[in-house]
Amino acid sequence: MGKKSRKSKEERVAKLQAKAAQVAFVRRPYEGLHGEADLVAMRELVPAATATVKLTEEHGGEEATVATLLPAAWQAMRRNDGKLFLGLQTPVSSSDLSRDAAAALLKVADSAAGTSEAGGSSPGTGPRLQDILDPEFGWKVTVHETFDYWLPEAVGDSDYDEEVKASLDQANETISPTERLASVESAYWTMIGGRTYLRWALTDDEEKVLDAFARLHNAGKNTMGEGSRYLGCFRAHGIVVPVWELEHGTQADDVEEAAKTFDAELKAALAEDGNLNADERRARAGVVSRQLTLR
Repeated sequence: MGKKSRKSKEERVAKLQAKAAQVAFVRRPYEGLHGEADLVAMRELVPAATATVKLTEEHGGEEATVATLLPAAWQAMRRNDGKLFLGLQTPVSSSDLSRDAAAALLKVADSAAGTSEAGGSSPGTGPRLQDILDPEFGWKVTVHETFDYWLPEAVGDSDYDEEVKASLDQANETISPTERLASVESAYWTMIGGRTYLRWALTDDEEKVLDAFARLHNAGKNTMGEGSRYLGCFRAHGIVVPVWELEHGTQADDVEEAAKTFDAELKAALAEDGNLNADERRARAGVVSRQLTLR
């Protein structure tokens, strides 16, 4: 085989590998990032929340705000005051949410104020969030009552600001009251249609979580306090999100102690290595039957 033929074959192989990498489904797109569980919750369950991240020095070292939702469901924007934002709730995506987000964030980071980037399904073979975010930068989620974070504190008179302002009232009407618990990580109290729920994103191995819940359910410990009821689990982006309905009128502060107690019970159950007994296996079947896949 001549050099030209070998080169042609190598190029074809390289193109096929690049295409395969681009379409390969990533089951846990946020794995390895600070706040993986919060990112999943912000993507799928929480209406309005933000957290701050920082690009690595290689990619400019700038801080950016990760948000649940941006105007028009943009993937990223540089607000008119120059601040950089990344949106998680987008209607279009590829098979790797992390690569989608990184591509949009880097594009907007190199753009002028007032620039936005819609979500897409073809981010290419560039870096992922895991490659461009500073792993040493802290993580803290702030839950908001409105989408007012879309606007700078001092809103200008540009058409862009007016466009965003015009959509705020409509977007704010969709927000369900939501709070992140302080006593445990990535657990969110919410009120929907007059009923209250606790939704808790967990990053432990899914099968181990289900085994642990079977043990707790069988022992009568799968509870968030008096009057609460375990409803089942969401499955989203490679992790599970258990859901409990709380007694009517329960506020976020009211469930903090119960969540803290359950957290300790869950950790103990996760640490058990033995096989489930017959009663626990039956309980597990019930836990598994009440799962709903979001993504």
